[in-house]
Parts: sequence; C-alpha cells; structure tokens
Amino acid sequence: MVGSGLSNQVGAAIGSLAFPVLGPAGVVAVRQYVAAIVLLALGRPRLRDFTRAQWWPVLGLAVVFGTMNLSLYTAIDRVGLGLAVTLEFLGPLTIALAAARRRVDACCAVIAAAGVVTLMRPRPSTDYVGMGLGLLAACCWASYILLNRTVGRRIPGVQGSAAAAGISALVFLPVGALLVLHRPPTASAVGCAVAAGVLSSAVPYLADLFTLRRVPAQAFGLFMSVNPLLAALVGWIGLEQSLSWTEWASIGAIVAANTLSILARRG
Repeated sequence: MVGSGLSNQVGAAIGSLAFPVLGPAGVVAVRQYVAAIVLLALGRPRLRDFTRAQWWPVLGLAVVFGTMNLSLYTAIDRVGLGLAVTLEFLGPLTIALAAARRRVDACCAVIAAAGVVTLMRPRPSTDYVGMGLGLLAACCWASYILLNRTVGRRIPGVQGSAAAAGISALVFLPVGALLVLHRPPTASAVGCAVAAGVLSSAVPYLADLFTLRRVPAQAFGLFMSVNPLLAALVGWIGLEQSLSWTEWASIGAIVAANTLSILARRG
C-alpha cells in the first residue's frame, strides 16, 4: 500500500516535469497509452461478445477515465500536486459518506466541507479555474467508482476496465498526433510522461490488485486517506511546492474526515 501510494504521487510529480514541453494534455495522452497497454495485456477483453448493456458503462468509464486524468493533471499544473490530489480525493470520500446514515458520518462531512471551504477561500492568489478542475476530477473519480461497480457486475474479470482504457487511449491518439506535429517533444519529456504512466497507472493497479487479496477492504480504504498527504509531501520535497499552514490544516481535515469515518465503521 505504501508502494502504491508513493508510486502514484511520484509518477504525477515526474509527469508534471514534462508540462512545459507536452502540456498536461500531452502527459495524460501518454499516460492513457501506457494504461491501455498494461490493462489490455492483463484483461484481454473479448469485445465482440459485449452486449449493449455491457457497452454503455464501458463507454462511460472510458470518458470518465480520460476526463479525470486530464482535469487532475491540469489542476496539478495550476494549483500544485498536494491541493489538486486533495480536491480529487473528495470524490471517493463523498461516495463513502453519502452511503452512510450515522451521526459520525455527518460530522465527518462537516469537517471535510470546512477543509474545502478553507482551501477555496477568496484570496488574490486563488486560482479558481485550477480549484474547479480539481473538483471536476473529484466528480469523475466518484463516477469512476460507480461505473466500475456496474462494469464489474456485468463483465467478468478486468475485461471491462481494459476495454475502457483502450477506448480512452484511442480518443487521445489525435492529441498525441497534434502535439508531435505542432511541437516535436524532447526525449526527456516523453520519458517523464512514460514514467508517469508506469508509476501512476501500471504500478498502482498491479499493487492494489495484489494488496486487496491480503488486506481487508476497510483497511485499504483507511490507507487511501494518506494519499493527499503523500501528494503534498512529494510536491513539497520533489517539486518545491510549498503550502501555507492553513492549506496543510485543510488537507489534514479532509484526511481526518475519511479516517474517522472508516474507523467508526470498523468499530
């Protein structure tokens, strides 16, 4: 779980180094290609056997997958790794709290909301577009969770996820072609983008698949809470993206809300 979390955030940080050459869209395009190669090799979907009822959630998953990564990486470019990942984390947190009916979950929702309000409070330097893209990534992650459940019920194994990744990569092929024609990428930029794809897609997917066979789902969800903190630390140490004490407190509040909710559920 430690390896999966660190790999994901370090991959995003390395990918951001290619933004000046490829831009967020170019890095996401390469990431989608890498994810498609890995998932198609593992899932080997039988596309001809898919029914209409199976195709629509797969197509929805493909759209959400691409939009989630594009909005997240653009948000990282504008507001930094720690804040972007924290805002994106609101997606699964909202799904978890919406399904609960306990007082402690209502308290957790209030704590998380307070953290979001503090992060997005009006200031001269506030990048509302970047914040909005982070929230769009959160909506996409929530949709990704719900669609994945539907795909998992209707299509065996990881065939559905693999098909969605392949379709998303096809959609991003014109993006890659336009970037190459408009401004030929450097080898180092492509290397950073490929590293982002491997570290943020392939490694976390395989690590999570391995982990979930041995670790209870609630314990896994509890560890997911530290991802915003890992992102903030990687951004601070690796990219020199410093955060104010109020931003650290807001990230801590959102992490604490998810942790408290899961611990109360286990109790």
